[in-house]
Amino acid sequence: MAEQAQFEELARQLSAVGAVKRDMGRILPPDCPAGSAAVLTLLGRHGDMRMSKLAELLAVDMSVTSRHVAHVAARGWIERHPDPADKRSRILRLTPAGSDQLDDLSRRTTHLLAERLADWTDEDVGELIRLMTRLRASFGDCRSAPLRLPAPVDEETTRTPAST
Repeated sequence: MAEQAQFEELARQLSAVGAVKRDMGRILPPDCPAGSAAVLTLLGRHGDMRMSKLAELLAVDMSVTSRHVAHVAARGWIERHPDPADKRSRILRLTPAGSDQLDDLSRRTTHLLAERLADWTDEDVGELIRLMTRLRASFGDCRSAPLRLPAPVDEETTRTPAST
């Protein structure tokens, strides 16, 4: 098992991934902010879905999801159809324009990664993919699971007789 110092360094490196994500966000077209890109990506990956499922996958509440959906729908990138099983719900579906936008986002992302990782070998990139996939699997589907923090330690009840 890894040492405490290794886990501390891993935590620092993972927090620095935000810089990578920010750089990737800079390549998005002005009319397609990160939330919109996430909606398109999830619909492209998972297919048609209800808004509640999209909110779960985005790990945000329905009001935030509704704003993202309204943004992409206004641009013609998705359609909202009545759910045959529940007329109050809507099924979200990518349009051909949405698929084109998703293809453009994929090209932009691929180009940026190829540019930034130009000095990496194919094996290095493959190893990073393998390890990141394994890391995500170790955490399970953390999007839908609530964050569980350890219970606070009550020092009064955990004190040993020798420490009093």
